[in-house]
Amino acid sequence: MSDILVQMQKDLYAGNFSEVETATKTALDLGMSAPEILNDGLIAGMDIVGRDFRAGDLFIPEVLMSAKAMHAGLEVLRPLLAESGAASQGKIVIGTVAGDLHDIGKNLVGMMLEGAGFEIIDLGTNVTPEQFVQAVSENVADVVGMSALLTTTMLSMKSTIEALQDAGLRDKVKVMVGGAPVTSKFAEDIGADRYAPDAGAAVDTARELVALK
Repeated sequence: MSDILVQMQKDLYAGNFSEVETATKTALDLGMSAPEILNDGLIAGMDIVGRDFRAGDLFIPEVLMSAKAMHAGLEVLRPLLAESGAASQGKIVIGTVAGDLHDIGKNLVGMMLEGAGFEIIDLGTNVTPEQFVQAVSENVADVVGMSALLTTTMLSMKSTIEALQDAGLRDKVKVMVGGAPVTSKFAEDIGADRYAPDAGAAVDTARELVALK
């Protein structure tokens, strides 16, 4: 692997966003393609971040800095990736469910997923079942990811899955749920496909779900 991509991974891990941006431009000047830089530099770096986050070696503030660095490089590559027709890993609609305004965990998941090469449609917080259904339909999403931090809003996840069924979309999209009060048993009980306990696991889970489609 090119030395500059190895250094890019290290700078991304350290959250050095200006260095990642500069390295991305330098790699392009050296003749590397945008997909190569994305896959072997940015995504590879975020995979390391995700691995260490799951292992407890990194914490949320550090992961957010790494994600910021990843975005600095991605902004350089984005127009070139569009021109090259580079395929995304899949489309994922995410949001915090109706009645819940917490977004830190949801935002972190979104950044980690984008860093892994997914196209993210972030609906924000307090998202109703109808809004999830509309976004899944309009974007032909592969996965819908729902977050809840309050026990009182968890049942909105069940309502959203039922709304997807009523709209005839449930068999066309995979459902991933997460958040502090959510458990794998709850996910199973409401008919979700997977439970992701944290942002790092969400990336692996999303990859598994897209592969199942």
